[in-house]
Amino acid sequence: MRRRVVPLPVLDARPGTGQIRCMTGNPLLETWTTPFGVPPFDRIGPAHFAPAFEAAMEAHRAELAAIAADLAPPGFANTVEALERAGRLLGRISATFFNLAASQATEALQAVEREIAPRLARHRTETTLDPAIFRRVASLFEGRAALDLEADQLRLLERLHRHLVRAGAALEEAARTRLTEISTRLATLHTRFGQNVLADENDWQMVLAAEDLDGLPDFARAAAAEAARERGVEGYVITLARSSVEPFLTFSARRDLRERAFRAWVARGALHPDRDNAALVREILSLRAERARLLGAADHAEYRLADTMAGHPDAAEGLLRAAWEPARRRAAAERAELEALARAEGDNAPIEAWDWRFWAERARKARHDFDGAALKPYLELEAMLRALFDTARRLFGLSMTERADIPTYHPDVRAFEATDASGAHVGVFLLDNFARPSKRSGAWMSSFRVADALDGRDHDDRVRKRTTPIIVNNNNLAKSLPTLLSWDDARTLFHEFGHALHGLLSTARYPSQSGTAVLGDFVEFPSQVMEHWLSVPETLRTHARHHATGEALPEAMLAKLLAARNDGQGFATVEYVSSALIDLALHRHPDPGSLDLAAFEDAFLAEIGMPAAIGLRHRPIHFGHLFAGGGYAAGYYFYLWAEVLDADGFEAFEEAGDPFHPELAARLKAIFQAGDTADPMALYTAFRGRPPKVDALLRKRGLEDASAA
Repeated sequence: MRRRVVPLPVLDARPGTGQIRCMTGNPLLETWTTPFGVPPFDRIGPAHFAPAFEAAMEAHRAELAAIAADLAPPGFANTVEALERAGRLLGRISATFFNLAASQATEALQAVEREIAPRLARHRTETTLDPAIFRRVASLFEGRAALDLEADQLRLLERLHRHLVRAGAALEEAARTRLTEISTRLATLHTRFGQNVLADENDWQMVLAAEDLDGLPDFARAAAAEAARERGVEGYVITLARSSVEPFLTFSARRDLRERAFRAWVARGALHPDRDNAALVREILSLRAERARLLGAADHAEYRLADTMAGHPDAAEGLLRAAWEPARRRAAAERAELEALARAEGDNAPIEAWDWRFWAERARKARHDFDGAALKPYLELEAMLRALFDTARRLFGLSMTERADIPTYHPDVRAFEATDASGAHVGVFLLDNFARPSKRSGAWMSSFRVADALDGRDHDDRVRKRTTPIIVNNNNLAKSLPTLLSWDDARTLFHEFGHALHGLLSTARYPSQSGTAVLGDFVEFPSQVMEHWLSVPETLRTHARHHATGEALPEAMLAKLLAARNDGQGFATVEYVSSALIDLALHRHPDPGSLDLAAFEDAFLAEIGMPAAIGLRHRPIHFGHLFAGGGYAAGYYFYLWAEVLDADGFEAFEEAGDPFHPELAARLKAIFQAGDTADPMALYTAFRGRPPKVDALLRKRGLEDASAA
């Protein structure tokens, strides 16, 4: 729910050490001699990617052909481990390209993306469906009991076989051909969808004069002035970046301008007649449904969730519905409070979606004498980074040191070396904090390289060398000096760093099991559990200091902050759960090709009883989690599923009376290290000592009373 981030479409993303000697000087095809093998961004241009992709795909096909043609009987080393090594160059180039396309999307890079995405999808599908490769893997799978494999190797083989079957490798040739066509077309549609949303966000702006700023605190005025400066506009500018529009909706006293900003915000993906995403959504849904039927599933949701902890859409929807009614009841009570406050202040207009954040902030201030704007000077970005890194050090023994010699792709990006308690290098962490027109919205983590130890073991199978990871976090903070964060901004910072730690700490032997390569509804646990340490009083007492005076966060303000944390949880839960429910409904629709998207949205919201003054957090026309890639398609519920784990998991530290309890921290670190080497429920149970309890979720969100109503 904290805008994580759609996973970037990094295809076949494996750590790359392989290279092709290139006489043309293409840096993507050379050995990288930069510190820690970080991409030499200053030497890479858009023109380098197409020929590099072509060479890398050719090399990958040759690697796979050699595996398939091996006359030796299939074995784990000559098949499974060989497949792990194949495609490293392609993975390195893909990771570099798609990270840049999301964070630094110039017109030239977008043109390359439109050209290369379908070609990569076709390549990936054709190589995945290679019948000779599948025969070798299937032979090993059938005889796995006699292979004497270690636990991580057995899981790797089983997961590889399952992946190939789910991709269609066991189907007849005609079906495999159609799956390739579907994947190729979907890649084109996903790219167009994401680029349309980004274009709408870049094109729209609301220019304000000084007299239009009534109610905006200093930090919001400064950010609007900076946005105007960046766009070459006189005055102040509100954009459709969340870091711009949400503070405006929260603090602006100008109801007419709030409505104008809100209507544009929710219309992203349909603001321009040539960029209407509704038709793209219909085609994407239709193709996913057809693919699911070819693979033996009733619909895309059933297909997608068969390979998750939930196992079936009914289980995911059951969790969402369990939270829905308590959240609706809480939201109804919240709206009544907001209406009463508005009437008391002489505003008799009905509470609409563009009003809710404004009146909720005033209600929070009235109830707890807590002012969100007054908190922000204590949540300066540098202070929150110190809190973040100190938490990682105390929990996991990880230290972060900023390095000026590590290449970056934009002046805003900062580079850090991560080291362990002994001072040994662990990985590189790139941090890209600020919104800009060339960057897609939201916040996410990705990898330029994942950790593995496949080729770093001696004859006794001891690790002697590890390929270290290169991890990137992207946020979209409004750039200003100083950069002051809202509570939600700070929580997102912790959330995304949780994903980064999952990548940095990985000790998995095989690239396909490294870091965040886990089941979809488990991947949010490490990120969401990290959010809890922001709320630890010790963290705030140590690091939340006024940016100008150095004064510590006053104890009275800290108490009010902690008391107000569950304010608005009815609104927040309704906003999220409705988006997760419509995701499942869209992907279970029996005939998505005939879908009138606007009518479906209206009918769906009426059916679930959506409160009129709360809009979908993500309308289908700009729901990038689902349609700008697909990693969260039929899976937006992942956040709530993982929240059951994170709420229950952090309660272990509360029960121990120590948020940095050494034994618990060590057991939690084991989850971050494991990647996909073991079943996620087994990993969680080893940490907690028992399976998770769902009631911790309602306690965390403050909905236990609403649940009992």
